[in-house]
Amino acid sequence: MYKVMALDIGTKRIGIALSDFLLVMASGHSYIQRNPEQEALKQIQNIAAENKVEKIVVGIPINMDGTKGFQAEDCLEFSKKIAGYEIIYEDERLTSDTAEENLRERKIDFRKEKGLVDVESARLILEQYLSRKQ
Repeated sequence: MYKVMALDIGTKRIGIALSDFLLVMASGHSYIQRNPEQEALKQIQNIAAENKVEKIVVGIPINMDGTKGFQAEDCLEFSKKIAGYEIIYEDERLTSDTAEENLRERKIDFRKEKGLVDVESARLILEQYLSRKQ
């Protein structure tokens, strides 16, 4: 049995979410600072190992016209440096907007702690992936 991890990779922070062992539920885990990059990669590896992760879903912010912009290319480049896991790419268009809306509905003030949006975005990316696998 294993879990799936999702990453919402930004320029400053990386949101992390984990599935359950049944691969049904997605839960927000945490966020980490992206820099220094080697430290971020090490933290991802540690969280994955501690949680028996075998697959990592990386959100790719595809433009609305279907093209890949700078941020999408940056996510792809970063994810290539994660060793030892199957990497799956998931279109994450509009997840940040949905994440903010979800947090507002739960009356969570994310303005002072933007990492909460990253965690919720990672959870949404993972939820989207898991729902397709059912």
